[in-house]
Amino acid sequence: MNENLRKYFTTGEFAKLCHVKKQTLFHYDEIGLLSPEIKTEKGYRYYSYHQFDVFNVIELLKEVDMPLKDIKLFLRTKTPAELIELLKGKSLEIERKIQTLNQIQKIIDTKIALTEYALTIDFSQIQLIEQEQEQLFLSDSILDCSDKEFLKSVSTFVEYLYTKKLDVGHPIGAIVSKEKILQEDYDNYSYLYTKIADQAEDVSLYTKQKGLYVVAYHKGSAKNIPKTYKKIMDFIDAQPIILGNFAYEEYVLDEVSVSGEENYVTQIMVEVESCNSEL
Repeated sequence: MNENLRKYFTTGEFAKLCHVKKQTLFHYDEIGLLSPEIKTEKGYRYYSYHQFDVFNVIELLKEVDMPLKDIKLFLRTKTPAELIELLKGKSLEIERKIQTLNQIQKIIDTKIALTEYALTIDFSQIQLIEQEQEQLFLSDSILDCSDKEFLKSVSTFVEYLYTKKLDVGHPIGAIVSKEKILQEDYDNYSYLYTKIADQAEDVSLYTKQKGLYVVAYHKGSAKNIPKTYKKIMDFIDAQPIILGNFAYEEYVLDEVSVSGEENYVTQIMVEVESCNSEL
């Protein structure tokens, strides 16, 4: 090799250094994006180690979805100020992507935990269980609303969760008042609710009180949920229990985790105001 070329990489060597195929370097040269620093009369191509940094910048900009033609234009007309402006903008894009990926990770982890927990439950049991206090994010009141108003409330609720990035994978549940339970008007919900990110700021939350709850599980279509409420009321009537203000309904298994509506499972947690029986 010519003594003057000893500090240069051949196309194959440079491709190996950059962890790409030689065809990638040929393509970059063909479109005028990154050409070898030296081309001999015999057609040999040589890259300097300085070009490794240029290659890295090209790949970095590709990773943040900058088209090759825009990268080429930037590299031809760049100034230090333009480089700073470009990279600052891309840094903000990356930060937003990181935040989105972190939220996706939380949703995945929550779905795993909830589904694993569901597999440990005996859905045939109705039990009196002590539950911890929870902070819930509520929709606007939907009590006695029309079907059209209900759909609008659901849309508004979900859109707010999306725009504020509050969703961390918990199901959307429904709150039924004591009065509606006693009237057997089970699908006349007072509110929708979900559990949101702990670090959420400037969001008003509702406190689901710590205490005793009658917990049961409804399997199948929500249309048949009155049958499960009847079993719950029979359970309550057989014990010295005074109902609290609300019942809370939420899926523990839905179409994400099971196939067929007949396999859906809804957890129903009925608040207890007082009870003289022992757990």
